[in-house]
Amino acid sequence: MKTKFPSTFNAFSGAVCAGAVLLIASCAQAQNLFEADFGSSKIYEFTPGGARSTFASGLDGPEGLVFNSAGDLFVADYGSGNIYEFTPGGAQSTFASGLDYPYGLAFNSAGNLFEADAGSGNIYEFTPGGARSTFASGLDYPYGLAFDSAGDLFVADYGSGNIYEFTNGVATEKGTFASGLDGPEGLAFNSAGDLFESDEVSGNIYEFTPGGARSTFASGLFPVGLAFNSVGNLFQADWGSGNIYEFTNGVATEKGTFASGSDEPAFLAFQPVAPALEIITASNLTSLVWPASAETYVLQMTTNLASGNWVTVTNGIPLSGMQITNAPGTAFFRLQAQ
Repeated sequence: MKTKFPSTFNAFSGAVCAGAVLLIASCAQAQNLFEADFGSSKIYEFTPGGARSTFASGLDGPEGLVFNSAGDLFVADYGSGNIYEFTPGGAQSTFASGLDYPYGLAFNSAGNLFEADAGSGNIYEFTPGGARSTFASGLDYPYGLAFDSAGDLFVADYGSGNIYEFTNGVATEKGTFASGLDGPEGLAFNSAGDLFESDEVSGNIYEFTPGGARSTFASGLFPVGLAFNSVGNLFQADWGSGNIYEFTNGVATEKGTFASGSDEPAFLAFQPVAPALEIITASNLTSLVWPASAETYVLQMTTNLASGNWVTVTNGIPLSGMQITNAPGTAFFRLQAQ
């Protein structure tokens, strides 16, 4: 028998009982939404059902948000000139400082962080260790950043009204992807490779095909941040109304209010989907397997879900799996971001 389950940051993946696998629950890959609340200087976290909690406070005008592959949240703090890093548990540290109105953030596939420095007109690139270099300069208030699946970097340049494309994420391969926009700010790609752009001054969200053909997706808004969740719903932070709107399946006519009562909501980011645990049984042998790419996760076990007492299993475990030979009668397992 071979059964695959998704795991999340806060949910278990299954239970092992006396040589057999008992499926307790199938944990949906639901993602929490994080919102940079510029007016209140807070970061809000929303469950998939829309319940709001405060993840961080005491910032100075947070704007760009992005998660790395380990589940750490990076925040561009416009007023302080810093980029802050938060662990999944909420521990805060300063990743970079001395910036000039940091705005949009995006990671490339190599794990380097790119930052749109609105005040200087530069795009800075940071290694995972925090070493900074200038990727591009001479822009006119760069705001939103996004990488497509091919590794091309797209930049919403608010002052010029252009979207620039850096092919393969190379600074010298800069071209104009779109022009004639009115305050381009947030950028997000859907799974089909179409680019969505929040045009703040016009109040429109535009959709661009990979070839650059433009259409109006939605209008009558005050759009800033855009983000797609794992099932293809588009979320939009509406600065003027204080709402976050959701377009189900990325369809303009399926608009609803996901949350309200925010204070100048800016950028949005979804918690990344955790890698899946695979539980395989053969005869009396049970094995847990997970992707080798999940190197920033640890396997944890508990015998009582209600207790919240998860123990990290470390002894003699290969990177991508382990065999269960001496588990208790019932044991629950999960992958947890470090």
